[in-house]
Amino acid sequence: MSVQAVEVGAASIVRFHALVVRPDDDDPDAIIVGRPDLGEFVELPSVCGEVIRLLGEGRRVEDVEAAIAAEHDVELDVAAFVEALSDLAFVAEVDGRLLSGSEPAAVAGHFARVTERHVRWVFTKPMKLLWLAVVAAASVTVLTRGDLLPRHQDFFWSDYTGLSVLVNTAFFSVLASVHEMMHLIAARSLGAPARIGLSTRLHYLVVQTDVTAIWGVPRRRRYRVYLAGMASDVFLIAVMSLAVAFLPLPDLAVALLRAFTLTALLSLPLQALIYMRTDLYFVLRDLLRCKDLFGDGLGYVRHLLARAVFPFRKRGSPVTDPTAELPAHERRAVRIYALALGVGSSITLTVFAFYGAPIVVSALTHALAAIWNGFHGGPLLTAVDAALLILVEGGLQLLFLVTFVRGHRHWFHRRRS
Repeated sequence: MSVQAVEVGAASIVRFHALVVRPDDDDPDAIIVGRPDLGEFVELPSVCGEVIRLLGEGRRVEDVEAAIAAEHDVELDVAAFVEALSDLAFVAEVDGRLLSGSEPAAVAGHFARVTERHVRWVFTKPMKLLWLAVVAAASVTVLTRGDLLPRHQDFFWSDYTGLSVLVNTAFFSVLASVHEMMHLIAARSLGAPARIGLSTRLHYLVVQTDVTAIWGVPRRRRYRVYLAGMASDVFLIAVMSLAVAFLPLPDLAVALLRAFTLTALLSLPLQALIYMRTDLYFVLRDLLRCKDLFGDGLGYVRHLLARAVFPFRKRGSPVTDPTAELPAHERRAVRIYALALGVGSSITLTVFAFYGAPIVVSALTHALAAIWNGFHGGPLLTAVDAALLILVEGGLQLLFLVTFVRGHRHWFHRRRS
């Protein structure tokens, strides 16, 4: 983010954008300052919060310096501090002059008209009790009726594989949308903007919600945002299980609901793959009091790989440990997480290379053969079913490639240069 260079004098008057200033969860002598609309947050000494408050009251820079020196016995260069904040686009005006590039850079969340008062009720105590009642009723029902337990055969509710895959994929898309929408609603209930988009995790195409702005709320309240998606999945599974158990539904509707229940159930264990920054990764990150568990863990994995090939490096290029300057508790957590990151990613990619990718290729090959046979006198419905399979699986793989390239365009440009 680039903003206009600013010159701040002793008599300057400063106006900030709408900033969040709150105590740091771990350090009593630090604060978190940021712009939720940009998703930009920094950790600063607590005295800086007083500086921002005084400047926000319209006091001149030199008056704020004098007040801080008198009250805290600290000599602080407030002008330089303001210039540093302007580089983060936290400063809106200096001496009545708007700073170019200081306006929000289009990070306003999706569904901006949905405000905190519209969705706060979703997380009230009565709604939590309703969730508990429905989930408990479904759990008791499934435990007492063994025929309701999902089976792998439920996935193929039709004799036509392509049709089953198409409809189940459509349902999973709806489920993922609801899951991410719940993250967005949870963030909005705390007054934080959020955005929904596509991304990739290893070989997975995922829908994700950017909720960076929740750094503006205390840690204990952020868990609501992290767990909202999984809570909605569990609630939908419970509702569908109760519908199958107690409603007089046609056989096709029962088969579809059982398939959808299985599809939703299979999505839950994926959240435990913490090495791919899933929902439970963010829970773990905050429980361990780490600011960037994945980034620091990835850096430590690269450090270990560099050490492994150190004999082949040039003299004078030592391998430095990127976790050395982290606090002790965070350094331990990052190093343990780095092990899970390296091992988990390696196993996942290996399994995909030896099993997942060949299965996809084989399925597409057989589908193409079925279509070819359909054009040469073979079963027409089988050919149509094969075309549906190609449409779904081929479309997903194409969407993965497009999303991957867009997400790594800077890396591609660097490599090309």
